[in-house]
Amino acid sequence: MPDITAVTHAQNIRYDRKAEALYIIDQTLLPGEEKEIRLQTIDEMVEAIRALRVRGAPAIGICAAYCMYVLAKSIRTEDRPTFLKRLSDYGQQLDAARPTAVNLGWAIREMMRTALEHVHDTRGQMLDALYERAVAIHEDYIAKCKAISEYGLSLLKEGDGVLTHCNAGPLATSRYGTAQGPFLLAAERGMHIRVFADETRPLLQGWPPSS
Repeated sequence: MPDITAVTHAQNIRYDRKAEALYIIDQTLLPGEEKEIRLQTIDEMVEAIRALRVRGAPAIGICAAYCMYVLAKSIRTEDRPTFLKRLSDYGQQLDAARPTAVNLGWAIREMMRTALEHVHDTRGQMLDALYERAVAIHEDYIAKCKAISEYGLSLLKEGDGVLTHCNAGPLATSRYGTAQGPFLLAAERGMHIRVFADETRPLLQGWPPSS
């Protein structure tokens, strides 16, 4: 029987470099089913963002960065203006899928800026730079979530009870999450905190269950 007190870290977004494939956990199926889906085309990426298969502003930003890399790889031209135009068009389509997600537009602009910085490099060098930028964006979010979690944990003590609402854990962000991060850190360090979760669904938060 699995240890329910063990700390696990959900890989809500992962890029498999060996398979050259981008995967996300389909959050629309949780908590009933945990399933990864692969995002390969612009239509699949837009649908995943629009349908909230990936949700949480930071998670959407991370996903968008990897999407831009995957899309850049799909552009088969050595003509730089054509390449940049197509990549920009893809970015606009992604951004339009959820224009209120600030992290989405930011990540797209960062990837476009990286492409422009390497416009005179070979195609391979540009793609490597785009991949490295996507990974850097992902790692930066992880570091920020860890910092938030460390600060939050500093406000808690052994035996505290905490009420949490909304999905602010790793699924919506990365690694530790934000508001839920202190609980994961506490568990890792052997600190006992009682957590009262009054909303756990990644999707349809605040809505009553269907009849």
